[in-house]
Amino acid sequence: MNNQNGKTALLVMDLQNGIVSRFAENTEILQPFQRAVEAARQNHIPVIFVRVGFSEGYPEVSPTNKIFSAISKAGGMTLMDSSTQIHESVQPKPDEPIITKYRISAFAGSNLEVILRAQQINTLILSGISTSGVVLSTVREAADKDFSITVLSDACLDADSEVHRVLMEKVFPRQAEVQNVEGWIGTLK
Repeated sequence: MNNQNGKTALLVMDLQNGIVSRFAENTEILQPFQRAVEAARQNHIPVIFVRVGFSEGYPEVSPTNKIFSAISKAGGMTLMDSSTQIHESVQPKPDEPIITKYRISAFAGSNLEVILRAQQINTLILSGISTSGVVLSTVREAADKDFSITVLSDACLDADSEVHRVLMEKVFPRQAEVQNVEGWIGTLK
C-alpha cells in the first residue's frame, strides 16, 4: 500500500541474534526480510530496526512480567550482549535507526513514535519475530495511534504456525493490510 499523502517506513522488529537463533536451522526463512529491506532501500523508504534489550541489573523488568522476569533471572539480553544485536543478515546501514524497546510492542518504552512523528511517517510496513509477540502488539498499538499499517506475512515468523496463520488471516486484516513481500514490492513500482 503506497500512501500518497505521507511517508512510509519499514520496521524490522526483533531480528536480533538471540531471537533469530531460535530459527537458525533454516536460513531461508530470513530471505523475505532481506528482500523487504533491500526493496525499501531501493525505493528510498526509511528502514528502522527495533530490538528488545535491558540495562545491566534489569531495572526495567518487573517481577510480575512473566516473560521478562524469566530473562532477568537467566541473564543475558542486556544492551551490550550479542543476543540483542541486529542479525547480520539484515545489517543496518549507519544512517538507519536502531530503536531499543523494553517490552513487547515496538512503541513500549522506546523513542519510536518520536522518530516517526519527526519524520512525518504515517504508514508502517511491519516485519518481525514473533508474529504473536512484537508484530501483534505493534499492530494493535500502531492502529490505536492512527498509523496506516501493512504486515508482510512472509517477513513475520512465529514458533506456532497455526497462531501465525490465524493472526494473518483473521486478526490483522481488521487493522492492517496483509501482503507478502513480493506483493508489497509490486505496489512500489
